[in-house]
Amino acid sequence: MSAKNDLCIPVSEGKSEPENSQASLKEDYDFDYSQRGQWLRAAVLGATDGLVSVASLMMGVGAVKHDVRAMILTGFAGLVAGACSMAIGEFVSVYSQRDVEVAQMKRDRRNNIAGSIDQESEKEALPNPIQAAAASAFAFMLGAIMPLLAAAFIADHKVRLGVVVATVSSALVVFGWIGAFLGRTPVIKSCLRLLVGGWMAMAITFALTKWIGSTGL
Repeated sequence: MSAKNDLCIPVSEGKSEPENSQASLKEDYDFDYSQRGQWLRAAVLGATDGLVSVASLMMGVGAVKHDVRAMILTGFAGLVAGACSMAIGEFVSVYSQRDVEVAQMKRDRRNNIAGSIDQESEKEALPNPIQAAAASAFAFMLGAIMPLLAAAFIADHKVRLGVVVATVSSALVVFGWIGAFLGRTPVIKSCLRLLVGGWMAMAITFALTKWIGSTGL
């Protein structure tokens, strides 16, 4: 009789899924996306600067010259000069920040504020100027090479300018989406900021160069 009265109560295993989802949501909420700010800013800024500045140079030359060779040479010179400038600027900036942090660490150790913090771990936490310079230069070249490749194999002048504008516009949207995705910021605002800024830079450069060229200077 006792065997008939035993009840088997099934234990639901589905509770783990909501708990796991809540844990993942909490982990995503607790993650500080501002930690990505430094390298994300350098990467997006470098790629966008390379894309817009080289494309604007090419549009400016294209406003007064129809020769594809002149446009490509100007764009290539802008790529090399801009990459070097970005690398040097980032190196100096990060090295200055590193000097400030090192000086603060020395003051903390003198005042016994740091306690038993390992010096090796302190050094690993310092920003790397060479790494930042290389990343900035690479990002600039990645952005700058897009309008160069877009214009290199097009003979017709008007079509070439149109392709450069279309390529730059598409790339700016992609860069804006990547930055918004990694930083968890609004996608539309990020894309529009880059797109409108790029259009303005190319339009102003084209118009001013066209006006200066028409004056015979």
